[in-house]
Amino acid sequence: MTTLPDFKLETHFSKWEFKARYHMTASDAQSLSMRELLSMASAEEREEFEGMWLGYTETFGAPDLRDTISSMYTDRQADEILCFAGASEGIFAANTVILDKDSHAIVVTPNYQSHESLPVAICEATGVPLNPNDNWSLDIDQVADAIKPNTRLVTINFPHNPTGAILPLDSYNALVELCRHHGIYILHDEIFNGLGPTGTKHLPFIADVYERGLSLNVMSKSFGLPGLRIGWIACQDKVVLSKMERLKHYLSICNSGPSERLAKIAINNREKLLARNCAIVDENLPKWDAFFAKYPDLFEWQRPQGSCMGFPRYKGSEGVEQFTESLVEKAGVLLLPSTIYQSTLGETPKDRFRLGFGRKNIADGLQAFDAYLAQK
Repeated sequence: MTTLPDFKLETHFSKWEFKARYHMTASDAQSLSMRELLSMASAEEREEFEGMWLGYTETFGAPDLRDTISSMYTDRQADEILCFAGASEGIFAANTVILDKDSHAIVVTPNYQSHESLPVAICEATGVPLNPNDNWSLDIDQVADAIKPNTRLVTINFPHNPTGAILPLDSYNALVELCRHHGIYILHDEIFNGLGPTGTKHLPFIADVYERGLSLNVMSKSFGLPGLRIGWIACQDKVVLSKMERLKHYLSICNSGPSERLAKIAINNREKLLARNCAIVDENLPKWDAFFAKYPDLFEWQRPQGSCMGFPRYKGSEGVEQFTESLVEKAGVLLLPSTIYQSTLGETPKDRFRLGFGRKNIADGLQAFDAYLAQK
């Protein structure tokens, strides 16, 4: 593997996430305090957490946690779950195990950088762009045209980061059948599944509908618990799971025991947590609607279908990168310019920015944003 490039999004956050006064581009839902989460625990779960032994845990993840995770799926079992220290470790493991220098991979663009940088570092890769003029849809015929005899992996992400788009079910099923025909694995980044405005229809988990599907998930986004650092991949292919487990010996080795206990509590209360977080989305989206309605000459706003992110277009003459830099430096409002999502595999939008609406109390940030625009 070649040297990996600088991770632009994480570098940007490293500079601004805890410095900016108003974090208006977060991709995670509102988090909980330890006290709030533990209040949801049963007496048995509370004792498991408080009385646990602080030693090493199993590399695959605690058996009862994997059993709890499996309950999220239609027909998966605990032995088809492999836990990771967050989603990024899972992305690294999946690409490293499935791909080699003679492989070919297909990724959608724009995308979370590691979904592109990792396959590009390992083998040849092809980007297939989402169409901004058609609700950020994915053209399955373009995917088919990109397939080569050595294509091993297609990586997708719906609800999509950064657009919030969700692939229509018929297109999703067509992609599965296409990959089944060619024997190609699908890595589906499903970390925003369950999060979105009222009425959002999420896709079925890829591990439930495809024997070569890898369902990537994490406590960080829809659950709003990134501090736990618990992620996982669900997959019917136990050979691939076993290879990833052995690779994990070189990475985190095992997960944090306390985090495993807390993740189990959260997943057992997932309906309550997701309802809470989706209610925050419902409360915040109209505020962004009203904000953009005030500035039709500056912004083009399209409501996302799912997740807690949007990807509006900026029409200002100075360009989105200069605009977002000035906004955070002068007004303390942090947004992500679309140049962060630049791809080496093809053109991606250069006039958009990512915003977030999954956290509480965005009114102050919107007020600061509004005041900044009034002074331009």
